[in-house]
Amino acid sequence: MSTLSIRLPNSIHRNAKRLARAEGISVNQLVSSALSEKLSALDTELLLEERANRGKHVDIESILNKVPAETPMPGDELPSTN
Repeated sequence: MSTLSIRLPNSIHRNAKRLARAEGISVNQLVSSALSEKLSALDTELLLEERANRGKHVDIESILNKVPAETPMPGDELPSTN
């Protein structure tokens, strides 16, 4: 485990103390949890960008044009837009 000192605006520190108290945890646990969530979100975004860049672009219109123009089965109709 390592130690990290950070400077926070007073308003953020007050809110962190209030929320930690409401959750029944320490400010340290709250900050650790919040940072973990943010890191996870950023890592997920990077992973999805990398996967998207590896994918190949497909002409979706050409694929959709192969679908025959038929009347939908009862119950499969699109809802009315009026």
